[in-house]
Amino acid sequence: MGLKPDHWIRKQALEQGMIEPFADNQVRDGVISFGLSSYGYDIRVAEEFKIFTNVYSAVVDPKNFDPNSMVDFKGEICVIPPNSFALARTVEYFRIPRDVLTVCLGKSTYARCGIIVNVTPFEPEWEGYVTLEISNTTPLPARIYANEGIAQVLFFQADEVCDVSYADKKGKYQKQEAIVLPKI
Repeated sequence: MGLKPDHWIRKQALEQGMIEPFADNQVRDGVISFGLSSYGYDIRVAEEFKIFTNVYSAVVDPKNFDPNSMVDFKGEICVIPPNSFALARTVEYFRIPRDVLTVCLGKSTYARCGIIVNVTPFEPEWEGYVTLEISNTTPLPARIYANEGIAQVLFFQADEVCDVSYADKKGKYQKQEAIVLPKI
């Protein structure tokens, strides 16, 4: 399995629709960078957020998540409360090839401010907008800028295709169009 370079990512994006919309280079002018990099793709966060609130003193339960624990917000700047988190989605829609697995890591600009981005791997043949978890680990409110870079996706291509892909097992987060809360 090997890490894939920019020319492979570009080809997959343009010819196979792996990333849409696709920025063919790093966009940096006055924004937190996004677009194609040497060995990955810097994704953007859309302007739709679900901000965690504990106004109802709910217990966080991944098997029975209470949607009332989240407040919907739409806008260019999302403020995440201290020691809290928000869910968001990417601007980009992904279609992962059957022989590819991705790893996604938060951008340095946010990490240096105590803002951590958590994304699980995109499995072979997974498709959709990515749901992002953005944690504010600081004791202060934190700003997140919509339509700017939030994390980098690294693409790893296997020597052979897997026996069972995410699409084959009809994964519960396949083809998500919006921010998706936890489900069993």
